[in-house]
Amino acid sequence: MLRGRTVLVGVSGGIAAYKTCELVRWLRRREAAVVVVMTPAAERFVTPLTFEALSGNPVITSLWGEQKHELVLPDAARRKTTGKVGHIDLAEAADVMVLAPATADLIARLVHGEAPDALTTIVLASRARLVIAPSMDFGMWRHAATQENVRVLRRRGAVIVGPASGELASGLMGPGRLADIEEIGAAVEQAAARRASLAGVRVLIGAGRTEEPLDPVRVLTNRSSGRMGFALAEAARDRGAEVTLVAGPASVEPPLGVALVSVTTAAGMESALKRAVAGAGVVLMAAAVADYRPRRVAHEKLKRGTAPLTLALEPNPDILAGLAASRRPGQVFVGFALETSRGIERARAKLAAKRLDLVVLNSPAKGIGGETSVVTLVEARTERRLPEQSKREVAEAILDRVLELRVARRKAAKPARAAVKPARAAAKPARAAANPKRGGKAR
Repeated sequence: MLRGRTVLVGVSGGIAAYKTCELVRWLRRREAAVVVVMTPAAERFVTPLTFEALSGNPVITSLWGEQKHELVLPDAARRKTTGKVGHIDLAEAADVMVLAPATADLIARLVHGEAPDALTTIVLASRARLVIAPSMDFGMWRHAATQENVRVLRRRGAVIVGPASGELASGLMGPGRLADIEEIGAAVEQAAARRASLAGVRVLIGAGRTEEPLDPVRVLTNRSSGRMGFALAEAARDRGAEVTLVAGPASVEPPLGVALVSVTTAAGMESALKRAVAGAGVVLMAAAVADYRPRRVAHEKLKRGTAPLTLALEPNPDILAGLAASRRPGQVFVGFALETSRGIERARAKLAAKRLDLVVLNSPAKGIGGETSVVTLVEARTERRLPEQSKREVAEAILDRVLELRVARRKAAKPARAAVKPARAAAKPARAAANPKRGGKAR
């Protein structure tokens, strides 16, 4: 159900706009507050009056505040509004934005941050979960530009639903039809559930790589880009978590809206994580920490010589094992592993040795530092391989499992606490019998 949720439905100028009427009805049946925002082109396919009747709210077609009636929103959404700037109020009030149909033009505008109308302006201003249901002719869908734009939106955290294959308005057959209403609606429900699923939870994330100095200009490091850890930070932030991101050097910019602690070496990362771990409910160690560091760091640049250069290395501390060794009740610890052979076996050994709840096993087949991943979620008795997908989609799957683990922990803890009460109650008569004055009149 979507009771108490505010869903903004964005309609762009595609022939499938008439199907969005049924989507609005579907959302209303699940008790969502629905506000429809239309592009000028969309009004050529369906009138705003139709969506106003179905949604029970004025339809937004302009940035200039032309709707005649006040929006009907849940109290939680209304508290986020100021009444000063209409499109900003809508952007703040929305729990989910679903764009159906999303034309090739709209998708391209979203990628480049263009905001020529009410719909694109609200999307640009909103932090709501974004669900996009593309609909267009199959040639437009298959075009390299559209495919690249969709990949960009996925990386940014948008959920892409469809398109389906079948007969198109052109009479041609192929992918491009708007996905089924039930499929789009299910994605909206899932996005709404994720919206505040980590509200109030402190999440600690280690990300990026470490660099161990050899001399003043050279370092010992690895090829990690930091994308996975940063995707986790974005996903946790968007679920309402208080995120602390301890990040080593990376190939991409860290996300906004998180508490960023920048480090360089393994020792620096260990120190920063130790300071923050006590207050964290979830610890996600996606950082690629160097296993070794030079025993001695040269004070001057090492010069090329005729003889081979020999480096003496010593092991860095196992940061995650140290953090998990002093874990508090209720904390969830997730580690990452990349293995070139016997992956499941070694991931499970790491799970046990470091007292972790979950190990995310990376496949080396995709290389290190790419924009997509193929991972397996490994636990003590189960493993689940995920299909190749963007880092953000992987992050969402990991956090979904983390939430399940937290719920299981709470359920397991309740019977244990309840069992303590009868034991205490049974002790009272015994104490009363031993001390008649405290137990009432002696009999």
